[in-house]
Amino acid sequence: MRVVVAGLGVQGHKRRRVAGADFVAAADPVNSEAQYRRIEDVPLESYDAVLACIPDEPKVALLDYLLRNGKHVLVEKPLWAADDADIVRLGVLAKKSSAVCYTAYNHRFEPHFVRMRDVIKSGRLGAIYRCRMFYGNGTARLVRDSEWRDQGAGVLPDLGSHLLDTARFWFGDIGDDFSILSSRCFENRAPDHVVLGSRGSTPQLELEMTLLSWRNHFTCDVFGENGSAHIRSLCKWGPSSFTLRSRVLPSGRPPEETVTLVQDDPTWAIEYEHFRRLCAERRVGDLADDLWLNGTLRRLSDGAIKELKA
Repeated sequence: MRVVVAGLGVQGHKRRRVAGADFVAAADPVNSEAQYRRIEDVPLESYDAVLACIPDEPKVALLDYLLRNGKHVLVEKPLWAADDADIVRLGVLAKKSSAVCYTAYNHRFEPHFVRMRDVIKSGRLGAIYRCRMFYGNGTARLVRDSEWRDQGAGVLPDLGSHLLDTARFWFGDIGDDFSILSSRCFENRAPDHVVLGSRGSTPQLELEMTLLSWRNHFTCDVFGENGSAHIRSLCKWGPSSFTLRSRVLPSGRPPEETVTLVQDDPTWAIEYEHFRRLCAERRVGDLADDLWLNGTLRRLSDGAIKELKA
């Protein structure tokens, strides 16, 4: 498969490296490493797929062009659109041209995220009561100095999209009864610390995201009737651990099993191979997850911005 990287920034360099021999060219309006300034300048006959590492605003237009020309696309999360109808239209285009339109959520391939999904699916925890996730990095200053990142709802679409997608990956349909519990601008113009939660969903969810965690970190706690499961850190920030605890009745210290990984981040390479398989098999999705996430994030983003003014 011949791939072009659109947007040769931090993510674009990662995608180019993982694509290896599949990479044929890059398109970027300002980076002199790129052979082309616009994706439209790349000869259509020279590539099969595009790894789109671009800001949110131009995504719909770029995907429209590529899908109309039968090109597969991996687009960095989230697939954002001002109007849900645009995502529906892209889904129709993808099916019509048999082109894969895949939104990249690489954390789905994090080993402990897969392990958490399997534990939940196995029923070992029984009824799941509550899930709490925290995702933090220390990029507040980098975001503030960016020409395009410090705007809108800030950290919410950036890290919140990962957390919401992870919740669906583990629990399936989680509804849409989310609300903003806290939204703050400590250093940035746009929110750099947000907490959101659900009220009536099962399990109850509490998701916290921040650009102010000077040591990058992820934590998750899932509580069920028969025990609990916990993740501490990601492989890229390791060591990363997964702990499973079995409830003792009526109470007491539970026995626990812990798996700790010390390794490089495997998710980019695994996700790229997943994308290649989708393309080879022409497994065209319906973008239903993207449609749900876009609507949910747009509503929550409005709430996060209003919270700042309250």
